[in-house]
Amino acid sequence: MTEQRATAAPTDSGTGRPKGDTAAGGVTSGGQTSAQRTAARGGSGQGPLLEVNDLVKHFDIRGGLLGISKLGAVRAVDGVSFTVNEGETLGLVGESGCGKTTLGKVVLRLLPPTSGQVSFEGKSLFDLKARELKAARRDIQVVFQDPYASLNPRMSVGEIVGEGLYVHGMSNKRERESAVRDLLKRVGLNQQHIHRYPHEFSGGQRQRIGIARALALRPKFIVCDEPVSALDVSIQSQVLNLLSDLQDEFQLTYLFIAHNLAVVKHLSTRVGVMYLGKIVELSDADELYRSPAHPYTKALLSAIPVPDPTIRRERIVLKGDLPSPANPPSGCRFHTRCPMAQEICKTEEPPLRDVGGGHLSACHFAEEVTPLEVRRPVAGPA
Repeated sequence: MTEQRATAAPTDSGTGRPKGDTAAGGVTSGGQTSAQRTAARGGSGQGPLLEVNDLVKHFDIRGGLLGISKLGAVRAVDGVSFTVNEGETLGLVGESGCGKTTLGKVVLRLLPPTSGQVSFEGKSLFDLKARELKAARRDIQVVFQDPYASLNPRMSVGEIVGEGLYVHGMSNKRERESAVRDLLKRVGLNQQHIHRYPHEFSGGQRQRIGIARALALRPKFIVCDEPVSALDVSIQSQVLNLLSDLQDEFQLTYLFIAHNLAVVKHLSTRVGVMYLGKIVELSDADELYRSPAHPYTKALLSAIPVPDPTIRRERIVLKGDLPSPANPPSGCRFHTRCPMAQEICKTEEPPLRDVGGGHLSACHFAEEVTPLEVRRPVAGPA
């Protein structure tokens, strides 16, 4: 698959970052492979920082006269396992409704799990008491999707960013204000913005405030829940460049949740693809984009725009609608829309297996999935 590059929009005020390159709306990787990006951040060879084992989250469907009868359950996350190594970025992609955000919230313990385990630095997050969980939250933070809803409109920027510092023991107001001013500078905002309120900022600036809040306690791990999906395209690359710079500066580890595969490619070390609550493919980012081993991943990749009118790439249009997570299909959950489906796919659920070099795929016919066809047509009439 040929990678195309396009010039990013100029930076917004206060970033201090020069113009960069984007690919299909994403952020440049500077020509580095995912392994080189991880090594540059000191993550190569490190053990798992986060381990997720057979995580399940179901939401009960209730009805009846008093609304207390259990009628079923929405299987938002249904047996997900993966690890995130120190210093890397694990991208998590999939259609809306596949369970990405729910997975992130369960990992953060914002939602209780139905079953399974999440371990951070070898300790189970679900077994922590209130005081232990509070201490753990210093190392685990989140950047929310909506920069409008995630900031308290009645609090100033200084109060929003400094709240975590106060909760975790920095009671001296002058020290706290100094720390907040430094954080605002690091995310590209004016230090005088400390006394303003969220409604006085643009969407991109509000998301920078959210990023500063996540950085306040110097965490090790940040869940980025679609941090650029609510922003204009011209601002997306700036925020992504900022996240990349901060990862290098603070040696951060990211779980980056998104539905834009072009964005995920240029920021992630590894990529996991979710479909109806399950991970169907997990691989090194470069390998997954070069040679997908699941037909769903291949279909998603075919939808990425190519910013070169002389290139024609194979386009795969999935038929049918996404099945309900309250009543997922038997066997392989993707078989109702899969162009490669056979009889075995309707009855047997494929395991997430290694198809070579640590490339995991949950497909009975993973070895038969071919890379996307890319061709350059003959030049048109003069």
